Amino acid sequence: MALIVQKFGGTSVGTVERIEQVAEKVKKFRDGGDDIVVVVSAMSGETNRLIDLAKQISEQPVPRELDVMVSTGEQVTIALLAMALIKRGVPAVSYTGNQVRILTDSAHTKARILQIDAQRIQRDIKAGRVVVVAGFQGVDEKGNITTLGRGGSDTTGVALAAALKADECQIYTDVDGVYTTDPRVVAKAQRLDKITFEEMLEMASLGSKVLQIRAVEFAGKYSVPLRVLHSFQEGPGTLITLDEEESMEQPIISGIAFNRDEAKLTIRGVPDTPGVAFKILGPISAANVEVDMIVQNVAHDNTTDFTFTVHRNDYNNALQVLQGIAAEMGAREVIGDTNIAKVSIVGVGMRSHAGVASRMFEALAKENINIQMISTSEIKVSVVIEEKYLELAVRALHTAFELDAPAGNTAE
Repeated sequence: MALIVQKFGGTSVGTVERIEQVAEKVKKFRDGGDDIVVVVSAMSGETNRLIDLAKQISEQPVPRELDVMVSTGEQVTIALLAMALIKRGVPAVSYTGNQVRILTDSAHTKARILQIDAQRIQRDIKAGRVVVVAGFQGVDEKGNITTLGRGGSDTTGVALAAALKADECQIYTDVDGVYTTDPRVVAKAQRLDKITFEEMLEMASLGSKVLQIRAVEFAGKYSVPLRVLHSFQEGPGTLITLDEEESMEQPIISGIAFNRDEAKLTIRGVPDTPGVAFKILGPISAANVEVDMIVQNVAHDNTTDFTFTVHRNDYNNALQVLQGIAAEMGAREVIGDTNIAKVSIVGVGMRSHAGVASRMFEALAKENINIQMISTSEIKVSVVIEEKYLELAVRALHTAFELDAPAGNTAE
């Protein structure tokens, strides 16, 4: 008998019919002798509908009240799924994040989980019940409802699995696993049987939408075996694990991630003095804008050009802050570009192979794709390019690193 935490995303519970199908799947596991805790998202489109309602009142809703509102989406789903299980003779009980006591910090709309009180769930499991928990939400120490940001239900699932010391956390979604890249961009993408936490963390942080990055961080930190599965198709999915298999067959690159949600900002002609980076990025950070890639070029006249990328949603905010900094520092100009994208190659095999970056640059050069910025780590190389070349770049790299599926074995 195993304790399994199963998480179902919005598309998996998008209709009453689909919720009934999820109930059937959960019942099958339970009938097989497993203890089950289920985490669910709001029905697909529901969170967007609620946010749109809020924006009809205010273009920038108060974050606390927005959390109170959007957290109701999951409350509907947990109740419906518990009802569907009870209808099938499976004892079940539903809980909101507050009732479970998923304690978070007070950063509304993007809170972080601090602690989970698992006692209530453990009592229910001992009593033979399936526990259905609302994903994406928690409560701060003052009792305020908080939400964890987009994709936060993945984090709830993994955090619960860690708190309960579950044997496996299964993430059910609309894909049957983690692929070498997005199959909608590269038809020859292949499903990976296994990937390391480290690789998955890079893939998630670099734009792969399969799992939320915080969920992968949690799973890696607490060694929770994580499996990505299709909600309504049978199959082994992809296991995300600590093991780095040493194998002659292991590819150098496991996958190619990309992100269209990038924007680039440059402040030119800043005096090149100690602390210049902090003078620029300090106020950007204080404005709650996350910076990704950074490049600094020093000119002969003792000035520097400082370029960095941010999420496209933060572009206008960051631009405004940067223009204020430029006026204070006597910079020559501030320029921005929202027509960029980031493409990254990821693989633990890079540690033991030389020439990976040059192979990447060669593949892009053959397609006449100009590289604007480069960032590297031990297991990844990222480049910023013009957005219009994104799909061409991904396909070229997928082929260059021999990730294409054999003929007749594509993702389609």
